[in-house]
Amino acid sequence: MHADKLHEACGIFGVYAPGLEVANLAYYGLYSLQHRGQESAGIAVADGRQIALHKEMGLVAEVFTESRLSELKGRLAIGHVRYSTTGASHPINAQPLVFYCGKGMLGLAHNGNISNGFSLRRELLKDGAVFQTTTDSEVLINLISRLNGDYNLPHAIKQCMERAEGAYSLVLLTEDRIYAVRDPYGFRPLCLGRLGTGGWIVASESCALDAVGATFVRDVRPGEILEIAPDGPRTHAVVAAPRRAQCVFEYIYIARPDSTIDGFNVGQVRREMGRQLAREFCPQADIVVPVPDSGIAAARGYAEESGLIFEEGLMKNRYVGRTFIQPTQQIRDTGVRLKLNPVREVVVGKKVVVVDDSVVRGTTSCRIVKMLRDAGAKEINFCLSSPPIIRSCYYGIDTSNEAELIAAHKNIKEICRFIGADGLHYLTLDGLLRVFGDKARDFCVACFTGEYPVNVKDRGEGKFGLDCPSVLGAAG
Repeated sequence: MHADKLHEACGIFGVYAPGLEVANLAYYGLYSLQHRGQESAGIAVADGRQIALHKEMGLVAEVFTESRLSELKGRLAIGHVRYSTTGASHPINAQPLVFYCGKGMLGLAHNGNISNGFSLRRELLKDGAVFQTTTDSEVLINLISRLNGDYNLPHAIKQCMERAEGAYSLVLLTEDRIYAVRDPYGFRPLCLGRLGTGGWIVASESCALDAVGATFVRDVRPGEILEIAPDGPRTHAVVAAPRRAQCVFEYIYIARPDSTIDGFNVGQVRREMGRQLAREFCPQADIVVPVPDSGIAAARGYAEESGLIFEEGLMKNRYVGRTFIQPTQQIRDTGVRLKLNPVREVVVGKKVVVVDDSVVRGTTSCRIVKMLRDAGAKEINFCLSSPPIIRSCYYGIDTSNEAELIAAHKNIKEICRFIGADGLHYLTLDGLLRVFGDKARDFCVACFTGEYPVNVKDRGEGKFGLDCPSVLGAAG
C-alpha cells in the first residue's frame, strides 16, 4: 500500500547530556522518528576525544541491540533514520556520516534534499574531492570541511549555507559539541528540547522529545546555526531568506499527529483540514470512514463538521512490515487485503464517504474502493485532505516521477472513473492554506502548483543521479 504514497523524508536526532546514556536516548529518539525513514538507522557518539559510529540497513530495533548500544559510550550523540531521496538505498549511504577532517572528527545527519547538490558535487570533484557515498549529504560535509580552514566551524557552516540550495535540517557532531542547522526557508522541521537533568535535545519532531522525557523549548529558526556546548545552546548566525517555505506535506501526511511543528499541532491541523473538506463537499451519506492511519484525524474533522457518523470501516494490520514480498500480481492483491481489510458489517448497504490524505498514482485508492464495494458499500465518495499532486518534490520527499502522478495527466472526473468511486473531491488549495490563518504564506505548496520557492538547478538528475559517476564526469 505504501508504494502509492509519498515517501518520508528522514529523521534526525541529537542529544547533549554528559552523565547520561546518550546512545540509549538517541535510540529512543530515533524509535519515535521511525515513521520518517525505515531503510537504515545509525547513531554516532562522542566522548570528548573521538566519535564512535554504528549504522546498518534496517529498522532502529533491528540495527541496535542492547549490547551494541552499551558499546557506544560518550557524552553527546547524533542519530539518523533514512528513507533515500538522493542516492540508492545502500549500506554505504546510511547516516550519520563521520569523517576525519581539519583538527578532528566531524559527523553529520541530514534531512532534506540539496537542490543544487549535483552541481556542487561536480565542482568538488573537479577540485580533487573524493566521495565515499552517493548522497547529497556528503556534499555538505565535504564543503564544510574545506571551508573550515581557520577552524571556525560555525563560520564554515554559514559559508556552506550560502552555497547549498534547497532543503536541509542538520545535526553535526564534533568531539565535544553539537550544531543544529535549519535551511533559510525552513523546509524541514527541527526543534530544541531540554531534559530535566539539564541535557539538551534536538529532533526532527517534538514527539521525539516526548519519547526521551524532554520538554519542548522552541523550534530551530529557519537559517539558524545553533551550537550546543557545555554552557548551553547559543545561536551563531541566522542566514536570511526572502520568505519561509515550510513543507505543508509534513502536516498532511509525513509527521506524527502528536508532533507540534512551528506552532501547529499536526493532529489538530489534520482535523481542521477534514472540517474544511466537509464545508467544501458534503454529499448525502450514512458514514465517514478513514483510510488508516493518516486519514483518521481528517475523517474525524469531516464527521464533526458534516454531522455524519464516524466509523472505522477499514482495519489496518500494523504487523505487516515494509519488506513484505510482492512477487506477482496475485500475491500483490493478497498483500493489499492483508494490510487493509474492510469491516463488512460496518459498510454493507451504506453510502460511504472515505477520507484519505492524498492520491499519488491512484492504484491504492482503486483497490480500496473495490474492497468496499465487494464488502457491500452502496455508494462511495472519495475525499482527499490535500489538493491534487501535480509536480515532483525536490526538497526531501520521494515523489513519484511526474509521469506517474495521476493528477498530472488526468482531470478529477477521469481520476474518479479510474479509482471506481461514485464521487471524488480534493481539498482546495485555498481551503488547505486557510487552516493556517495568517501563516498561510509561510508554506511550500510546489507539489500542488509547480511554483518552487528555491530554484531547482539540478531538476533533471533524479534520485539516482549521484549513483552515476560517468554522468557526473561527462557533465564536467
